Amino acid sequence: MWASDKNGPQHEPSGRRRRILRGLLYCTGDMAEFQKFMEKKPYLLQLVVWCLRGVARVILANNPASGALILGALLMTSPWVTLLGVLGLLTSTLTAIIIGQESKEVVGGLHGFNGMLVALLMGTFSSAGDWYWWLLLPACLAGATCTFLFSGLGPVLDRWDLPVSVFPFNTAILLYLCCTGPTNPYFPHHPSTPPGALQHSNATLNTLQVLQGVVLGVGQIYACGELWPSVLILAAVFLFSPLLCAHALLGSAAGTLAGLSVAVRSSCLYSGLSGFNGALGCMAVGGLFFTISWRTHLFSIACAFLSAYADIALSNLLGMMGVPACSWAATLTTTLMLLLTAQNLSAYRIPLGRVTTPENNLRTHSHWTGATTESTDV
Repeated sequence: MWASDKNGPQHEPSGRRRRILRGLLYCTGDMAEFQKFMEKKPYLLQLVVWCLRGVARVILANNPASGALILGALLMTSPWVTLLGVLGLLTSTLTAIIIGQESKEVVGGLHGFNGMLVALLMGTFSSAGDWYWWLLLPACLAGATCTFLFSGLGPVLDRWDLPVSVFPFNTAILLYLCCTGPTNPYFPHHPSTPPGALQHSNATLNTLQVLQGVVLGVGQIYACGELWPSVLILAAVFLFSPLLCAHALLGSAAGTLAGLSVAVRSSCLYSGLSGFNGALGCMAVGGLFFTISWRTHLFSIACAFLSAYADIALSNLLGMMGVPACSWAATLTTTLMLLLTAQNLSAYRIPLGRVTTPENNLRTHSHWTGATTESTDV
């Protein structure tokens, strides 16, 4: 009896813990096994998974569970803006399917995230208020436009092994905001204030709010300016890759420091607007498109600072027209970084077809570089 009790009930909790841990590990990374499992499921279920991957792709992750967490965070912030984002996501994904885009790209969510972002920003900048149903029309059109732009830019950038990234989103949202304007009778939007605009000379910085702005900088990638939804977005990134999550916070902190160094408005620091371009630049270089090492780690920090300073400059320039700079700074800076051909950096560059999680990139880099070296020697 004693032996039976010892081997039975006492080992049951540890077995349950192992199953829970295995289930959690199953939801990490890019969930490749789950994708194989979904291949024989009904088409509508597959479409949901593709769209969830598209949600996560906005923050450089490729994980449907992360996408579900992010959708929950956006719903906490604004159900109306989330509805617009989902509509843009569906429109851009279905447009890619209709025009016959490569199935691997559709399955990976690559044709959805630009459409989602442009619809999210339309809702965020709109001054017509929530549940303004006329906004559904430009959200659908912009989502479809992003797919056409992505399809056109893809073959051009493939020649240099460069990602299309959010070029379509940045182009579409800038065109929309310039076409409408703050006084448009049908689609008005809030004018953007330059970060270098004058503020009260006696304004003092709140250290706690500045630190909170570092976390909000990650949430601002989705135009989310609330703390707990931003924490949930960070958790979604951590689920995909802890290294990517660390670089997101590091890049946002670098962007905040850049803003402090040139005395941007305190509201930019508190809201995270000063940090989100730095977060994007740091994540892209810090393990996603380059294998992580001490060189590329320093390189990612440099990319974060350059993205932040470029964003301040572009925001001041475009802000005079009442238009935001969005993520043009991070997109252009990361593209320039990927074009660098210095031998010390090109050795760590990961071909687009091999990009997975930073941890997997680090684990497999030696294998494929070793194979390439051997074939060259022969």
